[in-house]
Amino acid sequence: MKKRLINSTLPLSMAAFSNPPLSSPSSPSPSPSSVSHPLLRSSSDRAADSSSLLASPPIVDPHPSPPQSIDPGEEHVEIANSLQESESYEGLPSPAALRSILDSAAAATSLPSPPPVLAVPSSSPPRVVTYDDDDDAVPLSLLHLSFNQDHGCFTAGTNRGFRIYNCDPFREIFRRDFDGGGIGVVEMLFRCNILALVGGGPNPCFPPNKVMIWDDHQSQCIGELSFRSEVLSVRLRRDRIVVVLDQNIFVYNFTDLKLVHQIETVPNPKGLCAVSQHQGSLVLVCPGGQKGQVRIEQYGARQTKFIMAHDSRIACLALSQDGRLIATASSKGTLIRIFSSVDGELLQEVRRGADRAEIYSLAFCSDMHWLAVSSDKGTVHVFSLKINLGLTVNDKPRPAPVPNASISNSHLSFIKGVLPKYFHSEWSVAQFHLQENSQYVTAFGHQKNTVVILGIDGSFFRCQFDPVTGGEMMQLECFNFLNPESL
Repeated sequence: MKKRLINSTLPLSMAAFSNPPLSSPSSPSPSPSSVSHPLLRSSSDRAADSSSLLASPPIVDPHPSPPQSIDPGEEHVEIANSLQESESYEGLPSPAALRSILDSAAAATSLPSPPPVLAVPSSSPPRVVTYDDDDDAVPLSLLHLSFNQDHGCFTAGTNRGFRIYNCDPFREIFRRDFDGGGIGVVEMLFRCNILALVGGGPNPCFPPNKVMIWDDHQSQCIGELSFRSEVLSVRLRRDRIVVVLDQNIFVYNFTDLKLVHQIETVPNPKGLCAVSQHQGSLVLVCPGGQKGQVRIEQYGARQTKFIMAHDSRIACLALSQDGRLIATASSKGTLIRIFSSVDGELLQEVRRGADRAEIYSLAFCSDMHWLAVSSDKGTVHVFSLKINLGLTVNDKPRPAPVPNASISNSHLSFIKGVLPKYFHSEWSVAQFHLQENSQYVTAFGHQKNTVVILGIDGSFFRCQFDPVTGGEMMQLECFNFLNPESL
């Protein structure tokens, strides 16, 4: 496959955002040793490893079967990497040597050359500009909201560019406004300077069928992945890039941008996909090949599992940080089910309500004792997870034993067989009420028993719940991050 070069420079460091830095004592920073991309190493690591870059071993696909071959009529990728002959960096192999490595990686994918697609010329990166928030010429609107991998930051894609915020304490870290248009997907890589961007809105900054790898340290794109159809979402790990299209998911190595796996799904208009974030084996969950089915890829164990999670289509899913627990909701939005990713066992079922609802987000607490749910009903629910997680991350999660005697020994046992399932459902412990029919996403805060809620209207809430008494959560903070006067 012929590779196109774009106009940007090396090296690409894993340093924190430099303007200004993202700092959080409780948030882990990416370990340089865990990122082996020659473009993603610290200067000291590159100096130590410069000789090994030229003789790196072949990448072994962790999946038991080889990736599905990509037919010329299907989706495929075009890799663009940035090199300039005039630049030289201590510890790096020459640009010519790096080109050789990248050419070998591109050739290994055996992908056909794509037909021409409408794209922003690589030699003309978008120009960073400055807008006033009350600029009537370009009214500000939100296109995307998401948390980073440790929920310490969140990103906002707008019709002008993107912004990065810190959750606790709440503050805007920085913003990048482009004169070229909007950003529909912004995915952070923990707290480093690398982001994945996809154009969006009526006037996209980049083609919606491309994933642009943005280095904020250099304020420019240093690579791109190109497809035949719109990119719906992107997931990043320190060793993988996962790109989600409507009926396909592509998994790439971060080491060389090599395609290592392609997954076919049912139509997935929301771009549902989740990946584990703990160092070690990758776990990926996504919709399966039929309605209501969830697919689990255990790359370390070289296993693929399928769960019939619901009768109707999957509307939302989440994966715990260590990849052991999966939460799913269907298009009905009444029940949330929690499964073990190890063996697919149903561990717990909780009820959001009796009426149909669209579930917008599911989020596990870092210790996996709580689950947060947001929907179009305007209520954020927090559920207690009654799951025996074992003593180590290698233990299989199991349903927690019932503390008292079984219901069969109770004088009320006959009720379970007579009354509808609704009456013996598990309900949320705590709730927070918001405006109905507005979209919110939620995650747990770094402080104990706190929840962070983001609204597509620009609202930010930080709340605290009582794990014992439950009930209505206490509001700790409320801002509109699109309105500077509220900050």
